[in-house]
Amino acid sequence: MGEIISGVTVECVKGDIASQEGFTAVVNAANAWLRRGGGVAGAIHRAAGPGLEEECRPLAPIKPGEAVITGGHNLPNRYVIHCLGPVYGVDKPEDELLANCYCNALLLAEEYKIDSVAFPAISTGAFGYPTEEAAEVAFRTIIEMIPKLEQVKKIRFVLYSDKDLDVHKKVLPHLLSGEYKKR
Repeated sequence: MGEIISGVTVECVKGDIASQEGFTAVVNAANAWLRRGGGVAGAIHRAAGPGLEEECRPLAPIKPGEAVITGGHNLPNRYVIHCLGPVYGVDKPEDELLANCYCNALLLAEEYKIDSVAFPAISTGAFGYPTEEAAEVAFRTIIEMIPKLEQVKKIRFVLYSDKDLDVHKKVLPHLLSGEYKKR
């Protein structure tokens, strides 16, 4: 499923974020210390190899909403953009912090002349952000950023489960049609 918005393709697929061939960068839903963890961070670090954690060490810690960039190491991607999403109900205001993740990741992509970025559903796993709310924040932020993007031409959301994919496939067209009202 995909939409073209002002020349930028935005798509949703079910898959493994660490196996996104053909994308210049993947986004890691990182922990503050940018170390191997569970979920997305674990998958990316396992696939990238120990060099990724070594490169991350001097960049840590990061705060919710922040993003940093490293090489892709053994991943099929040139870069990894690491974002620390908010813990739902703890880090406030969680919607702004989550939006900052997507915004800051896209700003780094622009700075590094990255044409394609694959995102996971940041903060929806262990950090407890409800998937539909997170998808709305993510897509709204990306739609607002697209007019400012000169380098990025393809954005992919890589969802781990059918349920998450279905939610994202529902939210994007609703946002584009204006059915979701700005909160």
